[in-house]
Amino acid sequence: MLKFDHVSKIYKGGKRAVDDLNLEIAKGEFICFIGPSGCGKTTTMKMINRLIEPTNGSIYINGENIMEKDPVQLRRKIGYVIQQIGLFPHMTIQENISLVLKLLKWPEEKRHARARELLTLVDMTPDYLEKYPHELSGGQQQRIGVLRALAADQPLILMDEPFGALDPITRDSLQEEFKKLQKKLDKTIVFVTHDMDEAIKLADRIVIMRDGQLVQCDSPDEILRNPANEFVEEFIGKDRLLQARPNIQTVEQIMNPKPITITGERTLSEAIQLMKQQRVDTLLVVDEAGVLQGFIDVEIIDQKRKKENLVKDVVETTIFTVEKDTLVRDTVRKILKRGMKYVPVVDQRHHLVGIVTRASLVDIVYDSIWGEDEVTNIG
Repeated sequence: MLKFDHVSKIYKGGKRAVDDLNLEIAKGEFICFIGPSGCGKTTTMKMINRLIEPTNGSIYINGENIMEKDPVQLRRKIGYVIQQIGLFPHMTIQENISLVLKLLKWPEEKRHARARELLTLVDMTPDYLEKYPHELSGGQQQRIGVLRALAADQPLILMDEPFGALDPITRDSLQEEFKKLQKKLDKTIVFVTHDMDEAIKLADRIVIMRDGQLVQCDSPDEILRNPANEFVEEFIGKDRLLQARPNIQTVEQIMNPKPITITGERTLSEAIQLMKQQRVDTLLVVDEAGVLQGFIDVEIIDQKRKKENLVKDVVETTIFTVEKDTLVRDTVRKILKRGMKYVPVVDQRHHLVGIVTRASLVDIVYDSIWGEDEVTNIG
């Protein structure tokens, strides 16, 4: 899909922002460029759509040299998302999403249909189409920026720290949303970040750069287990929670497959009795088919028991979940960052299949930080 062949960018005075880069990126791959400030990661990305012209070497997209193509036409075939989003304040959300489509002379009706279709991908309703950017939250604006890059169905998307300005929780949810979107749409993504956690979470391969040179290009797991040199080891951070047990990778392998549940038709008195029997303060609420509906806890019941009688009348439906094939390392970070006691595990149809508790991650976290031998000695 994308090939760098001995590519360099040399500025006046001989400074090499990118130095003899050789790299091939396959169709559908999610590649993250990362490294210290000034390492050349953003310069590398901007050379792909010729916002910066390479000094030496060649860049090929599907076997075609980009220097032989008209730069404007080239850019219209490549999606581009930046941290500042770049939505036009005087345009509606529909007009912002459809901007490239208009330049490509798509009929208005087709542009409108495409915008509506794209909104559904990020769980936004069609009424947003007539709103203006200032009426949206920062996370919603960033979603629109991503959708605009997807609008013309370009196979290659460039993303320059697109989630960097967002708060941690919004950023976390958008990362997940976008990774799922990328898998579903099979786009090739070149993503620049300064956040190692983000790169580990999103990338199929991570490209670590230093002083314009590629230092290591590997899968996240390979980089975590086998850093190429001391620089990579220091850049990753020795205290990072690594997955010390190579045989444990997904949530399904560590979850408890029998969480304590209750259905909505049961009474609050029955819920309290079940909590007492099982020595828990929270119950997961499921329907007859086992689809997760939400949760109730002692505090909710205490607040509502004088007015309500059934579980379904007091269930809290806002609940964070992970799918069973989610990587353990991602779940560890979520539980620790958000201060969660547990995370329900669901399948693709939202059936409850298990639960991961904070306690169930303790061994993995301890082994990751200190190693199994040291933990044994401490014990």
